[in-house]
Amino acid sequence: MTPVDLAVAGGGLIGLSVAWRAAQRGLSVTVVDDAPGSGASRAAAGMLAPVSEAGYGEEALLRLCLASLERYPAFLDELADATGVRVPLRTAGTLVVGFDDDDMRVLADLQRFHVELGLEVHRLLGREVRRREPALSPRVRGALHVAGDLSVDPRELHPVLLAAAEGAGVRLVRSRVAGLLTEDGRACGLALDGGGEVRASTVVLALGPRSGGLAGTPPIPVRPVKGQILRLRGAAGLLEGTVRALVRGRSVYLVPQGDDGLVVGATVEERGFDATVTAGGVHDLLHDAIELVPGVTELELAETLTRWRPGTPDNAPVLGASGMPGLVLATGHHRNGVLLTPLTGELVAELVVSGEPPALAAPFALDRFGRGPT
Repeated sequence: MTPVDLAVAGGGLIGLSVAWRAAQRGLSVTVVDDAPGSGASRAAAGMLAPVSEAGYGEEALLRLCLASLERYPAFLDELADATGVRVPLRTAGTLVVGFDDDDMRVLADLQRFHVELGLEVHRLLGREVRRREPALSPRVRGALHVAGDLSVDPRELHPVLLAAAEGAGVRLVRSRVAGLLTEDGRACGLALDGGGEVRASTVVLALGPRSGGLAGTPPIPVRPVKGQILRLRGAAGLLEGTVRALVRGRSVYLVPQGDDGLVVGATVEERGFDATVTAGGVHDLLHDAIELVPGVTELELAETLTRWRPGTPDNAPVLGASGMPGLVLATGHHRNGVLLTPLTGELVAELVVSGEPPALAAPFALDRFGRGPT
């Protein structure tokens, strides 16, 4: 193949966003992925929820996520202009609900934390919660309503983003990435299964959970975090927005998608690349979903699947320089891959073109983990 300016390892939402933005800046770009769209974006519920996901000690990540959320409407508008396809954006917000006194104390603490960060959340009592979402269990005592949270269906977003990237001149090579090509200590392309290769001036590593084990790369602290997810059908009118809760100490979320779909997720398991859908995982998710919304009992269980989040030691992405010349990182997005798609594309493409790390990406450099493997 003719050498290109940029080779992107990984054709998920993150890799395609980087490729699209780089091509718009005039670079020749090739994306390598044997099954684009079949990874984490195939399973993700598509919550764009930086506020309800905000965790103690993750303020820098919160700022990154809020900046990406702010870009989402314009990002989808631009995709629609490029492809003629409008990806719907659900704007009903998120309810974080509680069942008992302990839950209500947790919600009160969470609200105080959000207020300290300047985030907008509203406390609702049980009657107000059920007025907003009548399908919720009468046992729900109260909730926090996060009106600014959004959601999108990643299965609808991915093919549109791929079409926009290809329309901008990005070439897709459907092959598994076998390793990184290097010369004199510099990344110079990607080796493909079967012996082929893609030569490039710069390589962006966006292989999600596989990023930590690619041959030829320096140590990158990214690991697979298993999640089991359920998709249900027949949920038209059941919920307006996303609902999250802790049920017996387990986190569960229900996200409406399309006309009658509902995503229930997700387990969090440190089991490597184990792809097993387990009876226990399905039971726990369904049990907790029914506790939260009794009407789930009547829905069709349409799909069960397992995918892997790209986890890092601090649950934040790794963006920017890798320590190896010519290799740039766009990985480790954990539970925020869909949310961070617009901003990651902008930041990494800017770095590749200018050679300077954008200020927003600085807190997420690889060197925050210190020297050597983590």
